[in-house]
Amino acid sequence: MNYAIQLPVSVCRNNNRTVLEERRLTAVLDKPVPLSSPSETMDEAQFSRWANLLERRTGIYLPSRRRSFLISSLNIRMQELGIADYETYFNYLTTGARGAVEWEILVDRLTVHETRFYRDEQALAVVRQHARQWLEQHPSSSERFDIWSVGCATGEEAYSLAILLDDLFIHSGSCAYLGITATDVSSAALTAGRKGVYHYHRIKNLPESFQTHYFEALDEQHVQVIPELQRRVCFMRQNLLELGQSRIGKMDIIFCQNVLIYFPRERRLEILDYLAEHLKPGGLLVLGAGEIIDWHNPLVQAESRQGALAYRRSALETEA
Repeated sequence: MNYAIQLPVSVCRNNNRTVLEERRLTAVLDKPVPLSSPSETMDEAQFSRWANLLERRTGIYLPSRRRSFLISSLNIRMQELGIADYETYFNYLTTGARGAVEWEILVDRLTVHETRFYRDEQALAVVRQHARQWLEQHPSSSERFDIWSVGCATGEEAYSLAILLDDLFIHSGSCAYLGITATDVSSAALTAGRKGVYHYHRIKNLPESFQTHYFEALDEQHVQVIPELQRRVCFMRQNLLELGQSRIGKMDIIFCQNVLIYFPRERRLEILDYLAEHLKPGGLLVLGAGEIIDWHNPLVQAESRQGALAYRRSALETEA
């Protein structure tokens, strides 16, 4: 990997601050007094209370049909803590520094991290095509090429983008800067992403040449992303309810798949409008197929892409 990388200073500072906050919060958590096993029943009022807390703090909507998922997740965590009832756990979760730490843990349990490398090859093909067009238009450029992986979970998606584009940029001989910002609401998931350690089965979708070039074997079951690729990716915590406070800059590609499905329609539209604002002129927003219908924003136009939903911002604008 012989081309340069330059990450936004503001993003990296935020990333370092996030790591320090995780360590500080973890340090203040002390073990609660063990109680009996938790209850397995939850009435409608209790469910609404928990669902409202989740939506208020993260924007994630939990419909009634997912009550069993909520009950199972809460009961597992309550049993680990030795807390017997939902009321006690709710109060523990919403009070003081210990509650702040516990909230981070619970959010990690309630957000789905089922992912793998090269999960959606059609969407990645759209990314590659867009990046190739950019390189053709900037053949000897030392400009930045910035990508944002929204809802990156434990990093497989962000590293997939890094691998795809690193390979493309190397073979094109480009001198452009490549920076990837990976965000998620789960601090635990981000910590895993920064470590870059995965089970072998996670990388099975990658071409064999990528597996050998971008990963190092740790043991018989695990591999780690090579340091050069890890430096391409800047992980940071981002609650999608707080996008207005984000310090993330304009992007050439925003990759947002299997994220919007967790939000009610009104919130999805707000998020999409924000993402459109954060595209550079000519930038591309890539969504999961079927994640949104009837969304219109004057800044972007829908593009016909096989197997993926994509919107391009006009290249004729003057970037602010």
